[in-house]
Amino acid sequence: MDTRPAPPRGLGFREWGGMPVRRRVLRGFVALATVFAMSSFIGPQPASAVALPSGFQEQIVFSGLSSPTNLEFAPDGRIFVAEKGGRIKVFDDLADTTPTVFADLSANVHNQWDRGLLGMALAPNFPANPYVYVLYTYDAPPGQTAPVWNDVCANANDGRCVVTGRLSRLQASGNTMTGSEQVLLQDWCQQFPSHSIGDIAFGADGMLYVTAGDGASFNAVDYGQFPSGAPTNPCTDPANEGGALRSQDIRTTGDETQLDGTLLRLDPTTGAAATGNPNIGSADPDTRRIVANGLRNPFRLTMRPGTNEAWISDTGWNTWEEVDRVVNPTAGVTNFGWPCWEGSARQSGYDSANLPIGPRRSLWARLADDLLPRGIDDGIPPLLPGGSGGALPRGIAAAAVLAFAYSIWAMAGAGEETIYWGFLLLIAGLPVYVFLVRRSAA
Repeated sequence: MDTRPAPPRGLGFREWGGMPVRRRVLRGFVALATVFAMSSFIGPQPASAVALPSGFQEQIVFSGLSSPTNLEFAPDGRIFVAEKGGRIKVFDDLADTTPTVFADLSANVHNQWDRGLLGMALAPNFPANPYVYVLYTYDAPPGQTAPVWNDVCANANDGRCVVTGRLSRLQASGNTMTGSEQVLLQDWCQQFPSHSIGDIAFGADGMLYVTAGDGASFNAVDYGQFPSGAPTNPCTDPANEGGALRSQDIRTTGDETQLDGTLLRLDPTTGAAATGNPNIGSADPDTRRIVANGLRNPFRLTMRPGTNEAWISDTGWNTWEEVDRVVNPTAGVTNFGWPCWEGSARQSGYDSANLPIGPRRSLWARLADDLLPRGIDDGIPPLLPGGSGGALPRGIAAAAVLAFAYSIWAMAGAGEETIYWGFLLLIAGLPVYVFLVRRSAA
């Protein structure tokens, strides 16, 4: 049994009755019911009376909107509202009842289930820097041109309704877009109608931060084996590395890195990796872009004011909703663990699948995780104090323990798996790793 803790977490929200509590919250607002008269993405909900706290009042400010997903306040008082179907509207102020359509991207946007235009941000110093940035689900599979599905897949949840994601910037001239859409990045192969693209925000460093989901099934363990009939694995992932495992793709260097399930830090002018990213020296341009991975459905992103600290709302699967935090995006790539971990626990479904880059790995790899400082192996953190591999000094002692562990693993033989349970003791000031080993046939 592996007793390592989960990857770094912020807050976890347990789901009720085994059903996900999927809160679609617009960034930066507590009581958005006072701003929008909006419906759910999947249909109208019955009205119900809400008892407001003392000192609060409810007021509908804007109405007549279709599934608004994001809004941004410009320094000059204008309000930009993104609709899920692909239109962006501009209100001159809170009293404006007749908005102007700033841009209509609906021909390119795939608007079905959770897919659509979800992310929007205004450039720093807007409108002097006159760009509006958008992130949306692109209505075409990789290599094809939208519209392909026209927002309607006969069975959006069978793994065959394959789409991609697109990040663009639009130049503003007054209340309307001028010129053509400038595509900064198009990637993110997605098979299933949730876990699509996510959100965008600017850090204090002026760089653009972007989230996206894993594009995998939300009904079953998905490692690229869907759909069962042709075309199986339409995103052409390597065997056993598709589906939710795309979130861990940065750990496998034998193929091109995918951007699903990650947080990116980008140059807002070009869409390339921003200077200072942890893997800026990589030969793979997508590896260079990633500053965090292991995310499932990072639907919302916000930056701590005045900093580059990212806070991510990541929708869980069976048990936990997460608020994940990246304190310093340039210090190293943060791995939040999905699908190997959900919340603070190992994810049993993917654990049982025993995948090559899942949590069940050789004794050598596990001891490397526990003993070496974070970032040396694959980013999964070591044991915490009380059994802390992180406290073990690197050098001769660590090398000796790892060499001994490796010899035991090697003796297990090819095609067999060694399971261990261990902890760290300090005896006479020397670190001693105590463990039990069980060898079992594969």
